[in-house]
Amino acid sequence: MGYLERISALCGILFLSCSMAQAKSLEDMFPMIELDGLTQEQEDWLALQKGLDYQTGTITLPGSQAVLELGDAYYYFGPEDSKYVLEELWGNPPRDLSLGMVFPAEYLPLEWDAWGMLLNYDPIGFVSDEDAASYNYDELLRDMQKDMLTANKEREELGYGTVDLVGWAEPPHYDAESKKLYWARELSFDGVEDHTVNYDIRALGRKGVLVMSVIGSMDQIDSIKAAAPDLIAMTHFTVGQRYVDFDPSLDTVAAIGIGGLIAGKVAAKAGFLAATLVFMKKGWVLLFLGFAALKNKIFKRKSS
Repeated sequence: MGYLERISALCGILFLSCSMAQAKSLEDMFPMIELDGLTQEQEDWLALQKGLDYQTGTITLPGSQAVLELGDAYYYFGPEDSKYVLEELWGNPPRDLSLGMVFPAEYLPLEWDAWGMLLNYDPIGFVSDEDAASYNYDELLRDMQKDMLTANKEREELGYGTVDLVGWAEPPHYDAESKKLYWARELSFDGVEDHTVNYDIRALGRKGVLVMSVIGSMDQIDSIKAAAPDLIAMTHFTVGQRYVDFDPSLDTVAAIGIGGLIAGKVAAKAGFLAATLVFMKKGWVLLFLGFAALKNKIFKRKSS
């Protein structure tokens, strides 16, 4: 390794050591929550979330392709904690480990007003954005609704309820400068009264796509849209993995474009259930766990 390479590696190590994530307990992350005088129901509810590592600061995601700059307004769960939240607390079907989840700092994951952003990386290759302005998104929506019908057959075979893609909660937009794509879908889950919103963000990189899916209730769409600029800006690829680092003589070009990313046609071999990438928030799970009465309760916050 040459002198310049050694200096570059040393700088990278110093940067990571100075910007490592800070793991906090529930009590440290939420000092404003009043923990005295709780009912047994509230204590049981908190216990479900006490074993999680609430991480803040700068997060280098697993695989080191990308970094999160969380600031003070958000916290992060690693892959294992995120799987627990999605499947055990929110009641989604089992899936492979993700890269983690991001939550607004003012809410615990089981609070009714909470929403979360799930992160994954798909190494599908370099996605060309040349056709970004040429799509008919109404027609694309109709195709996605047809695909959802096929996915529902697989969901039922696995013992899960069906999902209806109601429509766009926000039509697709592409930012050519930041190489990021975002849109939102309104979803109706069988047996769940409240509709769910999946607000999707895709960051294009040299060798693949960072997949960010915000999961919340439809009545949270305004707060999610308000947070969207933060969520879009907080994530960036590391040097060597950025869109501008693409080398046509070395790198693979993806078989799909912008429209394919929105439709979820990324890995047909994974099955329609995986390809549709829909997630449910925790509405019915609170009922199943016996915490129905907590829906309209707000835990006391200490005065500042």
